[in-house]
This record gives sequence, structure tokens and C-alpha cells, in this order.
Amino acid sequence: MLATRTLADEILDLKRERRAILLAHHYQESEVQELADCIGDSLELARKAREFTGDVIAFCGVWFMAETAKVLNPERIVVVPDREAGCSLVDACTADQLRAYRKQHPDHVIVSYINTSVEVKAESDILCTSRNAVQVVNSIPPDKTILFLPDRNLGNYVKQQSGRENMKIWQGTCIVHATFAARRVAAAREEHPEARIAAHPECPEEVLAMADFVGSTSAIIDYCVKAGAPEYIVMTESGVSHSLRKLAPGKNFYFVPNEQCNCSECPYMKRNTLEKLRDCLRDLEPRVELAEDVARRALLPLERMLAVR
Repeated sequence: MLATRTLADEILDLKRERRAILLAHHYQESEVQELADCIGDSLELARKAREFTGDVIAFCGVWFMAETAKVLNPERIVVVPDREAGCSLVDACTADQLRAYRKQHPDHVIVSYINTSVEVKAESDILCTSRNAVQVVNSIPPDKTILFLPDRNLGNYVKQQSGRENMKIWQGTCIVHATFAARRVAAAREEHPEARIAAHPECPEEVLAMADFVGSTSAIIDYCVKAGAPEYIVMTESGVSHSLRKLAPGKNFYFVPNEQCNCSECPYMKRNTLEKLRDCLRDLEPRVELAEDVARRALLPLERMLAVR
């Protein structure tokens, strides 16, 4: 009797037929991550997309990440499982708003977090991720005033870490990280007094003040795997548990629910499923299509970011 083909089998067959690569963010469901060629944070996936030599990129994350992959691979097909996988930070700043700011402050350097639309990227001077934001800000001449957008918590953290006083900060937030409450972290620490706290810099300042380590998604994973403590309170999206439990099976990880949904999941990231991934590889839709001028202008600040180490 022939074994029944699974969804995973269909996806892998389609991947071979399409000469595709599957990129997945750490916040994806475990079954999606298991099929990915590369799992990473925004910076790692952007670099991986740039190195790709096949025909199709299936990006399992959110829309702005797939846009970034398309900017770096204009001749390749970039598809996503769900077009509605958006981001609250993208919604927090529009290109029209940024153009209006630039008109009033033409001498300011615009540093945009990668969690922005391609149109906002095209209006920016340089991009950053949570992993390299401090280095990017430090690369700008100290006499230049910076506008950092759109995440205010990351912006405040970068300002504090860099010691940069002439830095304006947009007031957007992540619906997951910004609603982590210090009182819940305190309760988790009381319940697990030996645990170390690792937090993403999109968390509120009072949460970051309680953390033993602050860093990007991949940096948090690296820290938890390599540090000597047996327990960790992890203040980021709970999808990272997949990598943490694979890389450090002998350790315990606790995820604190936020105030938004009483969970630690991103509703946008969780829109992607195996069924939708199969369908997007089969139909090559939803497909990322960008205006040539916008993509060309977005490439320059993106390349500037990728050049910062």
C-alpha cells in the first residue's frame, strides 16, 4: 500500500519543481519552520535572500519582509502564503507622513527600521534591524540629527545605547512586544527566581530594565543557548520556542503573555499555514510586485544597512 502524500511532501515537491527557496522567520509556526531552508530574523533573511540563486522565493513571514526580498531580487518571483500578513509597525508610518516630515526637516537623516513598507524605505537614508540598529546609528556623523522610525521602544533603546542626543523618535509600536507588562515579568521572575530574562528591544523600557539580556530575535536565541542558566523568561514572540527547544533541549523557557491578547503570539505571523504555503508555490500567488522606481530607491538604504557590520 502506498503511503499517503502529506502536505509537507507536496510543498517539497513544488519547491524542487519551482527551483524555490523557503525562508521562514522565527515567529512562524513550527511546521513551517521545519520545512524552511533558512530560519532567521529580518537581517539574516535579508542577507539570505540576496545570496539566493534559484527562481522563486517563498517568504514565510510578513509582507514587508517579502518586499525586502523582492527589492534584493528584482528578477526573481517572490511569493507569500498570505497577503494579509501585515505589521502594526508598517501601519504606524506612511510614505506620505515621512515625505511631509522630510519637507519640514530636509537636513535630518532618516533611519528606518526594516519593519516598514517599501515606500517608506524608498524615502529613507538608511535602514536597520533590531540586531544592527545601534551600529547603524553610530555610523552616522554625530552632528547630524536623526529621525528614527517607526518603533518608539527600539528607538529609545538605541538612543540610550548610543548616547545620541540629537535623535527624534517616531511613536509607532509592535502590537506584541509593546504590550508586555512589567508586572507580568515580575510575576514570572517571582515564580522562576533562577531564570534569566531575555527581552527584545521593541519591549517597553520598564521591561528592558528588568532584563539580563536585550537583543534581536536571533541574538536572544544565541544568548539562551549559550548562557549557563537552566531557565529563561523570554520576552518576545513565542515562535522562537521552536528553535530554543531544538538547540537547547535541556533548558526551560517561559513566555509571558502580553496585555493585547493574553498570549505572546503575533496574529500576522500566524496567518501563514502549510496549506497556504503549498498553494502559493503551486499558483505563484500572492506575488510581490513593486514599482520599479520605488524598488530602485529602496535598494540604496537597504544596501547601506547591509554594509554596516
